[in-house]
Amino acid sequence: MSIIAVFNIKGGVGKTAAAVNLAYLSAQDGAKTLLCDMDAQGSASYYFRIRPAKKFNSKKFLKGGKQIDRNIRGTDYPGLDLLPADFSFRNLDLALDRSKRPEKQLSRILKPLRREYDRIFLDCPPSLTLLSENVFQAADCIVVPLVPTTLSLLALKKQMGFMKKNGQNAGKVSVFFSMVEKRKKMHVETMRRMSKKKWVLPVAVPYLADVEKMGIYRQPVVAAIPRSAASVAYGQLWEKIRKILAKS
Repeated sequence: MSIIAVFNIKGGVGKTAAAVNLAYLSAQDGAKTLLCDMDAQGSASYYFRIRPAKKFNSKKFLKGGKQIDRNIRGTDYPGLDLLPADFSFRNLDLALDRSKRPEKQLSRILKPLRREYDRIFLDCPPSLTLLSENVFQAADCIVVPLVPTTLSLLALKKQMGFMKKNGQNAGKVSVFFSMVEKRKKMHVETMRRMSKKKWVLPVAVPYLADVEKMGIYRQPVVAAIPRSAASVAYGQLWEKIRKILAKS
């Protein structure tokens, strides 16, 4: 059983799109899969047309157990369930800070679910906080979408530094290129330089309207437009991640 976090401290890098499509592809492989929407914006929940129950909130999420089980919803796709986000998740850090062993609460919450699911995907909010420490602790693999620009590289450097400073295993990190525009010289040169690093996957998801249309279709792009170049790239990304998980 594996927990895969899709994480970046920057917003607007294609993080949720990656989490949604990877979770879908995992289920298509026949694995019982759960996607946890950890972002208060609830974008992953929106893509699957799922809303949280009115009484579900950050406090109940942190209680775990039956409070989690009662709020997991099935999607339209066999083998793929979703735990929707609530807007109160924006206060998760405050709630975590008041708990014992605050950096390990997410691991505790997810532990019972490890017995029920083959793979759990976490769509994480863009920040470096106590919740981030929980994610780094709980995840077996941390997938980072990287837009090949200077500021994105700076954000990645800060994330890696944060993990090492806090004793987290930076070896869990796998980076892929996201929202790529090959007509841009900076994108091409950045990918060329970064591709030499062992933890950078040779996958580039193009910047296409097909991905943005997920908000219209409210489906993974690999389901709605399977022949799209973006769908092909997500398929390649999943193959790489699946091999990494098989080795861990």
